[in-house]
Amino acid sequence: MKRLTVAGRLIITALILGAIFVGYKYFGGQKALNQMAEDQAQSPQTEATTGEAESTASDPGTSTDSEATTAGAGAFTYTSPAPVDGKLKGVVELGASGFNSFIITVDQEKRWKLEKSEFGNSLVTENMATDEDVRIGLKKYIGTMLDYGVGSKDIHFVVSSGAAKAEVTTKITRVLKSLGYVVNQVTAEQEGQLALKSVLPTEYTDKAFVVDIGSGNTKISWIKGGKISALESYGAKYFQDGTDDSKVYQEVSAKAKQVPAELRNTCFIIGGVPFEMAKEVRKGKERYTTLSAPLAYSKLTNAKSKAGVNIYKAVTDATGCQQFVFDWDANFTIGFLLGL
Repeated sequence: MKRLTVAGRLIITALILGAIFVGYKYFGGQKALNQMAEDQAQSPQTEATTGEAESTASDPGTSTDSEATTAGAGAFTYTSPAPVDGKLKGVVELGASGFNSFIITVDQEKRWKLEKSEFGNSLVTENMATDEDVRIGLKKYIGTMLDYGVGSKDIHFVVSSGAAKAEVTTKITRVLKSLGYVVNQVTAEQEGQLALKSVLPTEYTDKAFVVDIGSGNTKISWIKGGKISALESYGAKYFQDGTDDSKVYQEVSAKAKQVPAELRNTCFIIGGVPFEMAKEVRKGKERYTTLSAPLAYSKLTNAKSKAGVNIYKAVTDATGCQQFVFDWDANFTIGFLLGL
C-alpha cells in the first residue's frame, strides 16, 4: 500500500466505499432508511388519529365508557351574575349530626351570592340533653347569624328528608318553634327541585340537568316544558344497609336514563361526595370545578366516598354526559331561600 501513488490509493478507497454502499442497499440498509423516513412522516398523523379515537370513545353515541375523561367537553367558563341591591338572608339545614348554614345576598331578580357558609357544625347538637340545652345552643347559633347582619325574620330553618326522623332533629324542631321560628320540612322530591333552583343557571335550563348526591338519597332533576322533574334514588350511605353496589348502580342508571337526551350536555352536581371529588381538581378559589371521570377517583377509598363514586359512575354511564360541574356555593336550602 505504501508503494501506491496517491491516485491509486484514491481509486482503491472509492472502490471500497462503492462496495459498502452496494452491500448496504441490497442487504436491507436502504429499506431501513426508507422505513424510518416513512415512520417519521406518519408520526403527527398517528397522534391526531389517537386523539380522534379517544374523542370518539367519549362520545355518548358510540360508548358509555365512563373511563373517558370529562376534559373533552371543554372548559366551563360561566360566571354567575352578581346581585344588585341585594339583601342578606340566612338558612340552616338541620341534620342528625349537625347543621349546615348559609348566608347569601339575594336581589329581586333572584341573583345571589354566597357570603358565608358552615358545614357539619356538630357543636350545636352536642350536650343537648334537655330542651333548655337546645334553647341555649340555638340562641348562640342564631346570634352568630344576627351579628353578621341577617335580620331575625330572614333566618330560616329547613329539615332535610334524610334527617327528618332523627330524634335530635325532632327535639331541635320543637325548641325552634317555641322561639318563634318556622321549621320547614322538605321531601326528597322537593330537595331535588330546590337544588335545581340554586345550582342551574338560566342559560343552561335547556341543555343541562342537576344531580345532588346526599348521604341519605340522591336527587336527579331537570326542567322540561317549564316543569321541574325530580327523581330520588340511593344516597352515598347505602353501604350501611348492606345494599349491593351493582343494585344501586342499576337503579341509579334507570333513573338517570329518564333525563331527556337534549339536556345531557352538562350536569351540575352537588353533595358531600362530589365535594370530595372536586377538592382533588379545584383550581384556586373558583366557584365551578369540572370533575374528572369516575375512574380518576379510585383513590377515594373510604366507604362513603366509594359508594358516591359508584352513584356518579352510574349517572355518567347512563346519560353519556361528559361535563360534570361542581358548584362550591350551591345547596338545596339556598334554593329554598330563592323560592320564598
